[in-house]
Amino acid sequence: MTNRKSLKLRNLYFERLMAVIATVNLCLVLFNLSYIPWRNFYWRRLPQVTQIYDPIKGIEPHRETENYLATVNSLEEQVSQTGLQSPQVQTKLEELGRLSTEMIDSNPFAAIDKSGTLEKIKNRIRDRTRQKSAKTAFATFWSQTYLTQKGWISEINFFNQKIRPLIASNYYRQIGESGEFIDDFWLIDLPFVILFGAELLARSFYLRRSHPSFSWVNAILWRWYDLFLLLPFWRWLRIIPVLIRLDQARVFNLQSLRQQINQGIVANFAEELTEIVVIRVINQIQGSIQRGELTRWLSQQENLRPYIDINNINEVEAIAGIFVQTVVYQVLPKIQPDIVAILRHNIATVFQQVPVYRNLQNFPGVGEIETQLSEQLATQIATNLYNALVSAVEDPVGAKLSGQLVQHFSKALGAEVQNKHVLSQIQSLLFDFLEEIKLNYVQRLSQEDIDQILEQTRQIKTQASVQPLVNRGATLSQTRKM
Repeated sequence: MTNRKSLKLRNLYFERLMAVIATVNLCLVLFNLSYIPWRNFYWRRLPQVTQIYDPIKGIEPHRETENYLATVNSLEEQVSQTGLQSPQVQTKLEELGRLSTEMIDSNPFAAIDKSGTLEKIKNRIRDRTRQKSAKTAFATFWSQTYLTQKGWISEINFFNQKIRPLIASNYYRQIGESGEFIDDFWLIDLPFVILFGAELLARSFYLRRSHPSFSWVNAILWRWYDLFLLLPFWRWLRIIPVLIRLDQARVFNLQSLRQQINQGIVANFAEELTEIVVIRVINQIQGSIQRGELTRWLSQQENLRPYIDINNINEVEAIAGIFVQTVVYQVLPKIQPDIVAILRHNIATVFQQVPVYRNLQNFPGVGEIETQLSEQLATQIATNLYNALVSAVEDPVGAKLSGQLVQHFSKALGAEVQNKHVLSQIQSLLFDFLEEIKLNYVQRLSQEDIDQILEQTRQIKTQASVQPLVNRGATLSQTRKM
């Protein structure tokens, strides 16, 4: 027992270790997927991260935008040395105007799908210089006249705070021989894939030894979710095995989530299955009606597919007999007072309609006699009728005659229906009625109905699991008292 517990504990530690490694790998995958969309954030807040990870994504500074910012730096240094009105500064300003026009025409941001950044730069320059054209706005901004009027310090600070970060966020991403952007994340992911692959093989080998009937395919598919850890594409699907591993390692309790997922799957499956089964049954009934099997059943003729009797009993006659006995021996005695009351009322009504009796009502005591007479007649009629029914049921000859009546009724009904050509109308109405059932009820099974059924099933299972515990607790308390 102790060895078994220690083995389970070691297995739990191993599962937790592999779950942690899988979680780390998933975090790296999610970071890799988010790096390009969020690179501006990393570049502004965590520049060390971009310095390390840019080479993995094949990212390097863009020559055009880097040259532009280097020219601005050279302009700032020249202004600090010779002043804003010097010929050297004028040369630098003309060069910046030319570079601005080239940046607008070539759009170096388009290669990495960041044309919106260039539009933001153009809008800010136009708003600053109050020009409608972006090229004119840059030419105005990089002029000695404008910088002198507006102030060199304020304008260069505006550029460094509002324009420079947007230009500096641009980069060039290398393209491989396949025509796709270079992405060397596989070098980081490869050790994890090797580890998970070795683990899957080891688990499959252990399963094959424990279950010799398992093939390698069955053993590998036993942990199908681990295959997502080996895929070099759609890496975001690794969240599935990570969640399962965390649940198995008892790091997170995902029972409620698993229950909700299972309930959703079962609800959809149950809804579809219910519709298919019921519609299939109705279609079979409609097919039987169209094939004329209803006619053959009513006429008691030989069917192409003979009726199969499994117990040599006429179920219709047996059910009719049970029904008659139940009515006679169980139902009628309970409702006999109501029958007597109805008969008494009808007898009194008949007396009231007789002219001679209406004249006799003027004499004293006639009304009381009428009441007693009605009571006796109603009771006698009900009793005699009930005794007659009991005698008919208990009498073998009467039972035989009743059976013959049922048989003759069925034959007469089938023959009469066929003779009057009513069966075709009945078949048509039955077919349409079944079609209406499919349209109005079967194909409109609501999700709420399925959810209610699942909720009731879950409550029953919960009560079934709790009841043994309650009984066990009651037994222990009784044992303690004893």
